[in-house]
Amino acid sequence: MSGTEEEMEPFACPRCRATISERFWGPCRSCRAQLVDAYAATTDGDGGPSTSGRFEPSMHVVPNHVATKD
Repeated sequence: MSGTEEEMEPFACPRCRATISERFWGPCRSCRAQLVDAYAATTDGDGGPSTSGRFEPSMHVVPNHVATKD
């Protein structure tokens, strides 16, 4: 084994449980493609998450007492 080659041991994909041999532990190629497609469907086109408007806190959220102290 040379310095650039690494042994790839088979492991189970954490998402679909298929036995795969990859360089790093994680989802298999098909699961990664599904995750990329699912993420692309939830973005607004510029790569960021879609936004529906400005965040407005609920009424039960109160400011920090120290921050409001005069």
